[in-house]
Amino acid sequence: MPKKNLSKAKKFIYSIATISGTTIGVGIFSLPYLASRVGFPIMLAYFAVLGILVGIIHIIFGRLAVATPDFKRLPGFARVHLGKWGEKASLVSSLLGTYGAILAYIIVGGDFLKSVLYPLLKIQNNDFYAFLYFAAGALMIFFGIKIIAQVETWSLIFFFAVMIMIFMQVYPIIKTEYLIFPAEPLNAYNFFLPYGAVLFSLWGAALIPEVEEMLGKDKNLLKKVIPIATLIPILIYAFFVYLILGMTGPATTESALTGLKSFLGEGMFTLVLLLGILTTFTSFITLGLTLKRVFWYDLNISKNKAWALTCLPPIFIFLLGLKSFITVISLGGGAMLGVDGILILLMYRSMAKKKNDVPAQILSFLLISVFVIGFTLQIISFLK
Repeated sequence: MPKKNLSKAKKFIYSIATISGTTIGVGIFSLPYLASRVGFPIMLAYFAVLGILVGIIHIIFGRLAVATPDFKRLPGFARVHLGKWGEKASLVSSLLGTYGAILAYIIVGGDFLKSVLYPLLKIQNNDFYAFLYFAAGALMIFFGIKIIAQVETWSLIFFFAVMIMIFMQVYPIIKTEYLIFPAEPLNAYNFFLPYGAVLFSLWGAALIPEVEEMLGKDKNLLKKVIPIATLIPILIYAFFVYLILGMTGPATTESALTGLKSFLGEGMFTLVLLLGILTTFTSFITLGLTLKRVFWYDLNISKNKAWALTCLPPIFIFLLGLKSFITVISLGGGAMLGVDGILILLMYRSMAKKKNDVPAQILSFLLISVFVIGFTLQIISFLK
């Protein structure tokens, strides 16, 4: 194969890995529990419908990325296409969404850490383990870790390797009725429960401008990269939900892995938890470092203050009482990412108006309506 084609192939593979690998994060651990509330078939329908919706948003954002000067992210895109109000709205939405994701990592990481350390420390308080997890991550965010991306990639690979090992071990005990029938009678509230968490789990728009820059002169590959990179997480999530829900059924916990102890040997259970801790911990650090740079580089805030603004608000919110993993994930997906989706579509509509592209304007209007409805339902659900 000619060198030029090999280089292009590498860009193609790395671009897919960047989007799909980063998309697969803490949201995966919420999915089996939500599937237990609505049933596996409805969860698959959510993956299909929201997968198509998110895929369209990713493609649209890819077009915006190609049409917008490089070295900008969502707030910068909003300033170009919507003006200062768009930039401010995008900045607020991005900050709140990132804080929500960091808070989700603290909740789940503390849950995993307690399962591992409780036999040794005999400390019952959940907040102790969450704060221990947070303190270790905040320290690394303060000093910065250069190899975190490589560690995150390998930890994710090992995590799914262990999932396959578990599948081979427990396949005979997977029960079909756990997959088909929800743990409790389905109602309107439960039916809409997965919306925010699934949206959160599938969302990878933030990585698209980075991948567009990574492709360099081969930006035409983006239209092939995005559909594949959107599909990979869906397939992995479906397998993960099938595996966990098929084993644990009504006993499925909010963070998925902590409910496996009675189904696995002690050694395998501990290994799964350690890999869960590693996977969430590296993603927590990566997300924190990214947000710290936003404060530091983009907003010209000093390095130490940028660290404080990154790390302290999520732990304060946790200590104030917002400790439900499903609630945080749902709000982060249905509300904050919903706002991001609306802003992306408004940018696309603005670009379509300039080109007099009527079908694109109609499409953007219809999709904005979907996000507005989802946002409203998520807020109503939270207030209840």
